[in-house]
Amino acid sequence: MSNIVAWTLFALGVFHIPFGIIKFKTAFAAAVDSGFVDQFRAHEDRRTALWFTLLGPLFMLAGQTAIHAVAVGDLALLKIVGIYVFVISIICVIAVPGSGFWAMLLVSPLIIAAGYGLYA
Repeated sequence: MSNIVAWTLFALGVFHIPFGIIKFKTAFAAAVDSGFVDQFRAHEDRRTALWFTLLGPLFMLAGQTAIHAVAVGDLALLKIVGIYVFVISIICVIAVPGSGFWAMLLVSPLIIAAGYGLYA
């Protein structure tokens, strides 16, 4: 079960990237057409596109860390990953209730529970 939850976190990151590229294709295309460099600061839609899409690799990193922690039996590391994701999820769900952070809010307590050894 711990492995499944860790891979779920990683998978959420993987799916975040193509979803962001597809959802924000117009914003990314406009940034590329404008030369890409420094084309995100002045345009809110482009900033949103960039941050949304770049969250994917960060979730993947958290997921990969959780996968590693499960593989080597490092429950303390697994618990830390879960706590970080949980805190970030709470802040983001409060700040943007309509966001997809509800998924992270559901996954993170399971990672924390696995970090406490509540299931294998």
